[in-house]
Amino acid sequence: MAEHPGELVVIRIPTPLRSYTNGADQVAVQATTVGDAITALGDAHPGILERVVAPDGSLRQFVNIYLGADDIRVLHGLVTPLPAGAVLAIVPAVAGGAGGKERRLNELRTVIPELAPLEAFGSQVRGGVLIDIREADEIAQGSPPNALRLGRGFLELRIEGLVPDYDQPVMTLCGGGVRSLFAAEALRQLGYRQVASVIGGYSRWKADGLPCELPQTMSNEEKERYSRHLSMPEVGEAGQAKLLDSKVLLVGAGGLGCPAALYLAAAGVGTLGIVDDDRVDRSNLQRQVLHTHGRIGQLKVDSARASLLALNPGIHIETYPERLTSSNVEHLFAGYDLVVDGSDNFPTRYLVNDACVKLEIPNIHGSVYRFEGQVTVFWPGYAQRRGPCYRCLYPEPPPPELAPSCAEAGVLGVLPGIVGLLQATEAIKLLLDLGDPLVGRLLCYDALPGRFSEYTLHPDPNCAYCGDHGAFPGYVDYTAFCRAAA
Repeated sequence: MAEHPGELVVIRIPTPLRSYTNGADQVAVQATTVGDAITALGDAHPGILERVVAPDGSLRQFVNIYLGADDIRVLHGLVTPLPAGAVLAIVPAVAGGAGGKERRLNELRTVIPELAPLEAFGSQVRGGVLIDIREADEIAQGSPPNALRLGRGFLELRIEGLVPDYDQPVMTLCGGGVRSLFAAEALRQLGYRQVASVIGGYSRWKADGLPCELPQTMSNEEKERYSRHLSMPEVGEAGQAKLLDSKVLLVGAGGLGCPAALYLAAAGVGTLGIVDDDRVDRSNLQRQVLHTHGRIGQLKVDSARASLLALNPGIHIETYPERLTSSNVEHLFAGYDLVVDGSDNFPTRYLVNDACVKLEIPNIHGSVYRFEGQVTVFWPGYAQRRGPCYRCLYPEPPPPELAPSCAEAGVLGVLPGIVGLLQATEAIKLLLDLGDPLVGRLLCYDALPGRFSEYTLHPDPNCAYCGDHGAFPGYVDYTAFCRAAA
């Protein structure tokens, strides 16, 4: 944008030209003469200058410009000097009624293709992007499924992050087919090459019987809370709505479950379930960050619930103060999108694995030992890559003498935080279908050298649980495999 030093002046924009100023009825510029001011206006808002000034640089015959109450033609024309605080008014000739608007719409229709709603729906199915540019209160009454819901005021700010391919077909939709034409023009000016407007807008879309949905809307408080997510193209309002509608079950409110739960709650996962029959002990407080000194002796699920709701009162917390067993595991897992396994014993890990395999639920596994931690995702049903289940790696538990508990072996207090946060990251990736989950990959962290290592995990085609060879073999109630502390 060219610089126009001089006094700060205000230019009043008439209604027929406000489409070039994003609806603004006045624009402030710096200029020394009327001509400088009009040029600065054109630099800031492309397309408007040609409507005011002829190609030879003279004022168009059907436009008047007033400095205060005086027509600049009786002053010094475009070279009329401007005092500080001057107010210019552009006054074009109008035919009355909606004629100016109709002329502008007719101009747009000569350059912007218009699609019937059924045609737009077909293009959307084939990979085109449908953009609902209506305001939030309108969208709350219904919107086409899978549409990008961008209010007109945010279109230019966010569209390039959401649709980086300028050759991808994009279609704008408003309430009745008028605002979408102006939005389509703005997209063309940004460089999008396949832009169309939907005839009749959402009113006709709905009348034609095409799919509609009532999108989940966020309150102003939620928009403020999740603003950093909303500004990310990979998440946005649709992704945050998906998180708010998600359900994650955490097995254990201990070293791994605490940090994972904290960040899943902060991220806005709408429902968190917590399974744990233990009570808060003083020795837990070195690493289990949901609990406090004042809650020693309290059920861990109750302590966790209090901390999570204090962080984010807008989510739901379901608590299950019971030990996970083969008789209750399917009932507890039912309805959850995924499971975060923060258990610290082999019987529970095998039970979680077997139930997740049977119910086809992703199992985000974490484990810690002294200075080392491991994270992976057991999900044999992952569409992109066949991964193993826990039994593919370890068909049976180790003997007790080779599996000391954390109480015996100890664990660095911050280590479960690192592993639990990695589990939370994998959970959010899966809920939003982002990135490459740790399916078939084991991520190991050794805190002493500060090193991450990754290893490939392969499914066992002969695995009795996730292999493709017959009925589910049933749950095994193992006896304790971890030695108790001396």
